[in-house]
Amino acid sequence: MSQITLDQHVSDIVTAIPQSADLFRSLRIDYCCGGKISLQEAAAQRNLDPSDVLTRVQEIEEKRETRAQMEPSSFGEKTLIAHIQEKYHTGLREELPLLAPYVTKVARVHGENHPHLLRVQEIFKILRTELIDHTDDEDQNIFPLILEFLANPTPELREQLKPHVTELEQEHDNAGRLLHELREITDNFTPPAEACGTYRLVYARLEQFEKDTFQHVHLENNVLFDRVREAI
Repeated sequence: MSQITLDQHVSDIVTAIPQSADLFRSLRIDYCCGGKISLQEAAAQRNLDPSDVLTRVQEIEEKRETRAQMEPSSFGEKTLIAHIQEKYHTGLREELPLLAPYVTKVARVHGENHPHLLRVQEIFKILRTELIDHTDDEDQNIFPLILEFLANPTPELREQLKPHVTELEQEHDNAGRLLHELREITDNFTPPAEACGTYRLVYARLEQFEKDTFQHVHLENNVLFDRVREAI
């Protein structure tokens, strides 16, 4: 049931539902300096039907709530881990072997004129090896231990799990440093003007790989591991 009413101040609605700012902007309803008036009054000032504006705000609110329910951060531990495994671990195992030949080809063909590509190839090889080993360890050992601990947080399981979480976060930090270097040496994944299709493909897929990895690490470090730390 929506909590938004015609009596609420426009500014308060935007605070509660930031996406409503786009609607108010399009309707030329001031939600900033003149936002301390009710939605009823603001709509009337613009010769708009207040009920119609309210309905549109409520639709935005409903979409926002639906998205929130689908946010991985709201998942239970088992569902969250399954999501990480299906979306990110499986994705890594599929994408990295497919991308590898293109990275090798671009480094071989263009490395002489663009020496940084040799470092791109080197970083990619390191990340490919380390991330696959990392995800295998999580799937086979750490995630089952996390679920066991969260279901039954005994002192023995706590002491068994703590060093693993610390190690995983250190591995995440190392991957982050390598990805940061990758972005720097590729000028934010911007290919040169004369770059061929394969060159551009590699940069585009490396950028997507970076995005997916950061989302992956965020869910583990800031959601899953935080829950573990709270239980510890």
